[in-house]
Amino acid sequence: MQTAGCPIRGNSQRASLDFRGRFGQTPGVPDGTRWEAPVSFFGFVFRNVTTRKTRAILTGLAVAISIMTVVTMGILTQSLRRTAINIVKTGSADFSVAQKGLNDVLQSAIDEEDVAAIGQYDGVASAIGVLIQAYELDKDHPFFIRIGIEKGALEEYGISLVAGREFEADSRTEAMLGYRAARDLGLTIGDMLTVRDNTYTIVGIYRVGQVQGDSGLVLPLSTLQVHERRPGTVTLAFVRGKEGADISAIRQTIERNFPELATVQSESDFGQVDRNLKLLSAANTGVTILALVVGAITVANTTMLSVFERTREIGILRAVGWPRWRILAEVLCEAFVVAFFAAMAGVGAGFAMVQIVQQAPELHGVFEPHYSGGVFGRALGIAFGMALVGAIYPAVRAALIVPLAALRHE
Repeated sequence: MQTAGCPIRGNSQRASLDFRGRFGQTPGVPDGTRWEAPVSFFGFVFRNVTTRKTRAILTGLAVAISIMTVVTMGILTQSLRRTAINIVKTGSADFSVAQKGLNDVLQSAIDEEDVAAIGQYDGVASAIGVLIQAYELDKDHPFFIRIGIEKGALEEYGISLVAGREFEADSRTEAMLGYRAARDLGLTIGDMLTVRDNTYTIVGIYRVGQVQGDSGLVLPLSTLQVHERRPGTVTLAFVRGKEGADISAIRQTIERNFPELATVQSESDFGQVDRNLKLLSAANTGVTILALVVGAITVANTTMLSVFERTREIGILRAVGWPRWRILAEVLCEAFVVAFFAAMAGVGAGFAMVQIVQQAPELHGVFEPHYSGGVFGRALGIAFGMALVGAIYPAVRAALIVPLAALRHE
């Protein structure tokens, strides 16, 4: 018997390719001699995939587009989350305090009196109030931040001087510029910088160890409060506990005594003070589920059609001894092969899409791509999930085919 040019002999686990009559008579070889080339199980799987190239390519394209979307959204969400976390977690603080339930953490407003009260709690070594304001400096710097902080808290906040000196505590015109901003703007000690009609003299260059902070401007807290008309308030409080203090108990005390505030120690806490990031994470989850569904439907459609067209071939395989589990595995493996190569293509396309998104002017200074193994592992898992969910029903149908009925199939 012969199916698609690949007859299966006996109940062996290997297939034989029949070349008789295809290449004419070989000199010196008796007429009718049968040439046999063994084909392994996985070789048989690859043969079936490559035999139907167009269908495999179209299915792979649909899966690759889904994976590209998942990778792009995953990197975007993770990178923006890191940017936001960097704003509320810096220096030697054990945790940060912000106003609860806002769309943007930079809208937070905490009374300086409350910060001072927190600093007096048992187990608290220091509580620093910081006013942070974001401003579009120009099209290349749409997220330029000014940080207002008391001069005596610079070291505690994590700011180290690279060049020049610190600003005077009561100055209304002196400021320190992050080394990244100084490099990008071409400014140095003694230069002037105008932000929102306020002109500052750069007296020092600093670094704080994170992109947004190193791309901003630091000035006296009282000066920024005057310029922004926010007397007596700060955006965030950075709290450091004493050695051996119970940080969890301190956080609970703050949240109990100030129900309008929330403490942030890790990424999982950030949703309490910034709903935008929480919505973005939800959108990422929704896109992932949608991609999985679309990919699974595509795989199911093409796999079902393939099984229907190969009903007679599958019947012959069952007739010569292939067990049902082997038919099931063969159909699933075909789907996994297509999904694997599609996932590789989708990850590559995702990389390219991230580079394109990064060029958007609105994301300059905000979106710094962070590539982690988790994003790509998740993409590969989703690709195989598409293959499994989409191919399981056609694979079961194929395994349950009755050989005699299949042989009568046209």
